[in-house]
Amino acid sequence: MAAMNKEGGTASVATGPDSPSPVPLPPGKPALPGADGTPFGCPPGRKEKPSDPVEWTVMDVVEYFTEAGFPEQATAFQEQEIDGKSLLLMQRTDVLTGLSIRLGPALKIYEHHIKVLQQGHFEDDDPDG
Repeated sequence: MAAMNKEGGTASVATGPDSPSPVPLPPGKPALPGADGTPFGCPPGRKEKPSDPVEWTVMDVVEYFTEAGFPEQATAFQEQEIDGKSLLLMQRTDVLTGLSIRLGPALKIYEHHIKVLQQGHFEDDDPDG
């Protein structure tokens, strides 16, 4: 009977109330959220990124650019350890040359995302406005 307990033996997998259903989803269908609201397959402790970019972690920045349609370029922010504070301090030349990403995506990232985030964040700090 010891042979049945070795790897490769037959065993049944018990699923508890916290385990997602082992039924595979059809291609193209999003995962349904679990009881705590997180999608299946996502770490349960992952919280939503803060609304203020200055509080974003490196992974929040990566997630932001991935969701914005720049998944390949998002890795450059991770490699350079760009968090929210660093992101808000970036200048155009930093994005165009410092991240080693193609010019087209770099321009779009700076003009349509970083610049907009900076304007929204520093708008309240402007004494003239």
